[in-house]
Amino acid sequence: MLFLKSTTVTKAPGIYDVDIAAKPPGKTFGVFMATDPDNPPAEVLAALAAMGFKNTYSGGYTHKDRGKVLDLHFQKDGTDLFQGWKAEEMEANMAAITALFGGIGITITPRVMTLAEAYA
Repeated sequence: MLFLKSTTVTKAPGIYDVDIAAKPPGKTFGVFMATDPDNPPAEVLAALAAMGFKNTYSGGYTHKDRGKVLDLHFQKDGTDLFQGWKAEEMEANMAAITALFGGIGITITPRVMTLAEAYA
C-alpha cells in the first residue's frame, strides 16, 4: 500500500501515486498504484495489460481524509530463474514503464524494496 498524504491531489487523472519497486536483489520490478476507484485510469490499466503486466492485488480502503482509494499491484513474468527478468527484459520493460507514465506526466523513480517491505 502506498502511503498517501491526501486524496485531494492526483498525479494524473485517476492516479494518486505510483511506485515502481523490486524485491531484493532488484531485477524484476512491479508497478504499485494508488488509484481513484470512482475515476479509474482505464487507459493506463489497459496499457499495462497490453505490456503483459498482470494485476496481482486489488484492495480498496477509505483514506483518513475520507477519499476512496484502490490499491493495485501489477507484475510481469520474465524468462529468468523463478520468472525473473533477464537484463534485456529489464531494460525493455523499464523503458516501456517510463514511457507509459511519462506520457501522462508522472516521473517514476524505480527502487529496490527493503527486506522488511518485500516480505511484510
